Amino acid sequence: MRVKLEGITVLALDVPRLTSFYRDVLGFKVIIEEGHYTEFENDGVRLAIFAAPLMADNTNGHHSFVEERKGQAFELNFECASPEDVYVMYDDFVSKGATGITAPKVTSWGHTTGFFADPEGNIHSLFAVNPVTAENA
Repeated sequence: MRVKLEGITVLALDVPRLTSFYRDVLGFKVIIEEGHYTEFENDGVRLAIFAAPLMADNTNGHHSFVEERKGQAFELNFECASPEDVYVMYDDFVSKGATGITAPKVTSWGHTTGFFADPEGNIHSLFAVNPVTAENA
């Protein structure tokens, strides 16, 4: 028996604000939008935002949904077609309201990567695999 990852739900205190960010800054198309829940069009894994207080209701008031969050709980990784696209998209996201964390740079693990935060402080990455050249082969 095996399980399959079907979706990722981002818990939010301000669902409309985070929805605006994922739609207007990151470019995801909204397919369901309710006051407490938003679902985006995405190939592969379902991406949604849900109100954290309602998740507490769904889990008999589990403390983890009502306590103030401290620290990073997850990271979304957005792959770009090329290293050049990472720089362009990072600048675009920041100009539209993302918080720049680390500007894109070539990393030791063979990617060009930059980090940004959404309005609730979740830090995500933009990356592209660097092409193999004779210099780094």
